[in-house]
Amino acid sequence: MMPLGTSLPPFSLPNVMDGTLVSSDSYREAKCNKPALFAGIEIGGTKLQVVRGNAKGEILQRSRFTVDPSRGAASIQAQILSGLSAVADGHSLSGIGVGFGGPVNHATGLISKSHQIEGWTGFPIGAWLRSETGLPTCVDNDANVAALGEASHGAGKGQVGPLFYVTLGSGVGGGLVYQGKIYHGTVPGEAEIGHIRLNKTGLIVENSCSGWAVDRKIRHAMTREPAGWLARHQSLPAGGEARLMAQALSENDPAAQAILQETADDLAFGLSHIVHLLHPQTIVLGGGLSLLGKPLFQEVGVRLNGYVMDAFHPVPVLLPAALGEDAVPVGALVLAAGS
Repeated sequence: MMPLGTSLPPFSLPNVMDGTLVSSDSYREAKCNKPALFAGIEIGGTKLQVVRGNAKGEILQRSRFTVDPSRGAASIQAQILSGLSAVADGHSLSGIGVGFGGPVNHATGLISKSHQIEGWTGFPIGAWLRSETGLPTCVDNDANVAALGEASHGAGKGQVGPLFYVTLGSGVGGGLVYQGKIYHGTVPGEAEIGHIRLNKTGLIVENSCSGWAVDRKIRHAMTREPAGWLARHQSLPAGGEARLMAQALSENDPAAQAILQETADDLAFGLSHIVHLLHPQTIVLGGGLSLLGKPLFQEVGVRLNGYVMDAFHPVPVLLPAALGEDAVPVGALVLAAGS
């Protein structure tokens, strides 16, 4: 693990004498007649993104890295520093926002746990980045940060009511934004829709609605129907089978239709608990599985209507995420600008 004292290249070291790095946006804009710039960082289990942008959520420069989980957190920390150096590109930055793929203490910037990569658990990433850059740093869970991005500059832009965001990726995560702010419960987390139970035996939403869960369902379908469409079109080693779903559905494959209906039903049941507890104005679905588009949204919408009590009808508007892979970086910029 990289020690906290390791320094970034000179571009980011604060220069108090000439005022080129300050955390006050108003002072900076008055002095330089330029909008403040921020760094946004997305730390996931398979990818790392570092961007430079502004308080409007506009990404001006980006560095993207593939994460090798076997090399641990220290390797990612080195990539973060490299990415910050690249995106700063001689510009002064006013703050850093981070969306981390796991539970974090948003108040202290301490990572509670990483489920995928060794070396992150207990790491003070907020203090580390402040030490490296001299910049104010805000850290939050990546789904929370993505929710902030979608609420402020994505699918929920211009809406005033609560927005609940769900990411359907390798796992299932969630975040709630109300009046432009991330809702926080007691540390270390909240809004974990992926861990809502679907029954008393321990089946959770993530077990049925995540990318790897759909991969598993497809493999089972291939075994049951070796001459079926899915089995005939799977040419790669196990893993990532969910990518076959869109074409299989367009071909009206019965096995794919059954997988879609089961997955949508479980997701709608999980979302019904969100509606009954929080009743958001809007529910936004993002992540890889959301790219199935209309077939998924139609199935979830119909089933959600059936699971929500009549008094809460009409159910929240169900929208696809608008920012794609930019949801976390854009949210991180907003997070940094609001620090």
